Order: sequence, then C-alpha cells, then structure tokens
Amino acid sequence: MIKGLERVLENTGNPGLSELRLMLEELLGGNGAESRLIEEQMLRSQAHSARVYRLRFAINGRVSSMIVKLVKPQNMRRSELAAKHWLPAVGLGDHGPGLLASVTDRSGDCVWQVYEDFGDNELNCRQPDPDRVKAAIQLVVQVHTRFAGNPLLGEIRMYGRELGIHFYESTVRDAILALEACRPPEQQRPLYERLRQRLYKVRDEFPARAQAFEEWGGPETLLHGDLWTTNVFVIPTSNGLHARLIDWDLSGVGPASYDVSTFLLRFAPCHRAWILDAWTEEVARAGWRMPPQQELNFMFETQELARYSNRVIWPAIGLIEDHAPWGWEELVMVDQWFEDLKPVLALEPEKSATSLA
Repeated sequence: MIKGLERVLENTGNPGLSELRLMLEELLGGNGAESRLIEEQMLRSQAHSARVYRLRFAINGRVSSMIVKLVKPQNMRRSELAAKHWLPAVGLGDHGPGLLASVTDRSGDCVWQVYEDFGDNELNCRQPDPDRVKAAIQLVVQVHTRFAGNPLLGEIRMYGRELGIHFYESTVRDAILALEACRPPEQQRPLYERLRQRLYKVRDEFPARAQAFEEWGGPETLLHGDLWTTNVFVIPTSNGLHARLIDWDLSGVGPASYDVSTFLLRFAPCHRAWILDAWTEEVARAGWRMPPQQELNFMFETQELARYSNRVIWPAIGLIEDHAPWGWEELVMVDQWFEDLKPVLALEPEKSATSLA
C-alpha cells in the first residue's frame, strides 16, 4: 500500500475518489516499502470546468509525478480517442496528451483520468518564445493537414463536436431559445434585452458568414477545439523541441481557422502578425494557403461569436432549471465579451487573394 494514498484529494469534495485511489495503486505498484504520497497540487478546480491536480509520489526512492483530471464521460471519450486512436492513426501518437488510464466513478456521472506530467513546459503567451511557438504551430498544422479528407472524420464527428459554420447557426439558435426561456428579475432586464438583441443580430448575419466559409473555409479536419496555450506543451529534448497537445475534451470537426483563431487570441495583438506569418509559412509547406487577412478576420469573428453565443446557453439553463445564482453573473461576463469584441488581426494591404487549401 502506498502511504498516504488513502488521503489523496480527501479535502476536495470530489466524487469517485475510491476508484481513483485504486487506479493509482495499480498504476504505481503499491508494494514498495518506500512508497508514499509526497505532494498534491491543485492546477485547476472550477465548479463548471474540469478539475485538475498534480500528484507526486516517492516510489522506492524515485519520484513519480502525474496529472489527474476529473471530467464528464462524453469529454473523457473524446480525449481517450484522441490519445489512443486518432493521433496514432496519422503518426502523431507521441504528440498527444499522454493518457495513462481512466476510471468511471460508481455513479457513472464522472471519470478520473491519469496523464503523464509534462512539467512546466506549457507555452508562454505573455513572453512567447518564437522557436517554441513555431514548434507548436508545426504540430497543429500536421494535425489539420493529415486529417483533412481522412476517413476517420466520420468517427470524430460522431464522438466530437461540430465546429464549422453549422456550429455558429445551431448554437445561436439554442442560445436564443435558452435565454428567452429565462424570467429576468427587474434589475436584470437591461442585460437580458442587450443579450437578446446581440443574439438576434448574430443570427441575422448567418447567410453572409456561411458564404464566407464556403469560399474561404477550406476542408474540414480534426480540430483540437480548445487551443489555449495552457493546452500546448513544448518540451526540450536531446533531439530538439517536442510539442504535445493536451485536453482534447472539446475536439471535433470543422475548418482549421477555428483552432487558428483560438490560438492567436491567446497572444497580445503585438505578437499576432509574426505568429500568423509563421503559421502561413507552415501551411505552405503542406500545400495549403491562407485566406487574405480581411477574410480571415471575418471568419475569426464568426467563430468567436459562436463561442460567445455558446456560453449563453449553460448559465441560461442553470437559471431555468435551478435558479442558479451564478447564471446572471456569467451572462454579465458574456455580454461584456460581445461589447469588447475587436478584430483579431490588424489589417494590412493584401498581397494576394488565395484559399486555405
């Protein structure tokens, strides 16, 4: 038995801890005389998001570190398929999240996953190192180009999310339905009306935005779906920089620009031009070409509006079903996102009009 294992995460209030502890004992081999828990560290723990922890154990004089993550079953399946099937199928298995094991709690409502610990090598968005950024871009472009036209897209679509222009259409429709089912108190009526008018405007713009994606969107492919720099690790090795993508919970199918826009928005505007240049050079090596910047900006805005609209749905449902106090607070936040939306790219004179593929 690993000393201290019975107390792992005991003060977190998380479900499924007995199942997690049994899985950890099996992974680590609990028969060593010097086996003990030496540290647990919370990396992320939010009521409406995944909960992530780093655990360190001393096993026969050596330190073993791993990441444990509590997720919903549908998200577990996406991450598991990305790690064990999709990425290995195109030769990118060693660039995935390093999933070691999964276990479902007895209620079936949540899943614990155990991952390799890649240390403190996540991409720095505040002071980006060009070499590390380029290594990350190279990997993402490989994912996009290798999965364009891949027969696995049908399976990915079945288990993943639809992140193309129809995501925009359906999520805006669902957001309007959810918001209009709310019964705002008098003090929240102005917020409710502002958001409703914003969503109507986004809905009415669908034909023009769909036309832009038809002309410039390029082929559908596997998307990471949540390409924040915190989900990108670039690890120094004896053979150079090695990039990995973690947290495939929101993966799906759609145009590559969905991931590009998410990635660029993590960086300050002063860095986006050179990062886009690096991306353009990398896709050119694969025979793809980026749309002009004006069209890119329009598509990036479309995808950001879809993401904002999607974030209306869940607090609205929380208000409808549970009268959740956090619902209006989150809607205030989303309303401010709409208000603050600006172009991702500072427009420059176009060199040429080209397509994404």
